Amino acid sequence: MTDLCDAAAAKGVMLLPAAEPQNAQAAVDAWTLQMAQKYNKNGHAVVYNTYQAYLKSTPATLSSHLALAKEKNFTLGAKLVRGAYLGTEKRALIHDTQDDTHRAYDAIAKALLTQRYDSPLHAPSEKSSFPSINLVLATHNLDSVQRVRALRNAQKAANEPMIKLSYAQLQGMADEISCLLVQAQAAAEQEGGEKVDPPKVFKCVTWGTMTDCLHYLLRRAAENKDAMARTQMTRRAMGSELLRRVRGVVGLA
Repeated sequence: MTDLCDAAAAKGVMLLPAAEPQNAQAAVDAWTLQMAQKYNKNGHAVVYNTYQAYLKSTPATLSSHLALAKEKNFTLGAKLVRGAYLGTEKRALIHDTQDDTHRAYDAIAKALLTQRYDSPLHAPSEKSSFPSINLVLATHNLDSVQRVRALRNAQKAANEPMIKLSYAQLQGMADEISCLLVQAQAAAEQEGGEKVDPPKVFKCVTWGTMTDCLHYLLRRAAENKDAMARTQMTRRAMGSELLRRVRGVVGLA
């Protein structure tokens, strides 16, 4: 793992280990934080830890990791997801409703982006300040993306300090959101990025043998059960994109 981190640091590549069920997550946290102290320096995170917003304990866990990053003077890399083990995790550990998870995700994202200990995050003391942080928002939720985009643009317009932020979606899922982010990035870069924040978006592609990737693919299939609820929105988004491209061809864009 040290060799992998060395190679990633040399190439400027981010490493984002996935979250595990709570009976194994403590070991993952310990490893990622140990590596972060070594490799996450000068405002750039090589090693990220994944935080699942559907867990009631996530705000406390993340708050403690922020405090450690400040104490040890390293940049905390955080990937924020909603959660991947709904079918197997102990039910008492998870928020009571889906809306509770949505609210937790958006509140955590806002606190990290504004670099303030605000609900639901808690500072270790009244005088605690925020550490350096890099954030990856891994979400297929359009409302969350729009909230973050509005906040980032407001920060940009007000010339406020801004953390390093990336967005991520799985290949083949929420592609309309990814396309919107790519288009927003292109538009912002054309304007020099002076008025709005150019978003950086990644697509996550599974690579390896079926045996290596089976458990990951099964979790993704389980998470995709709500795909039918997004079908109408996706169809409208793809229709709008098709119309935009046709207009571009005939000179009406």
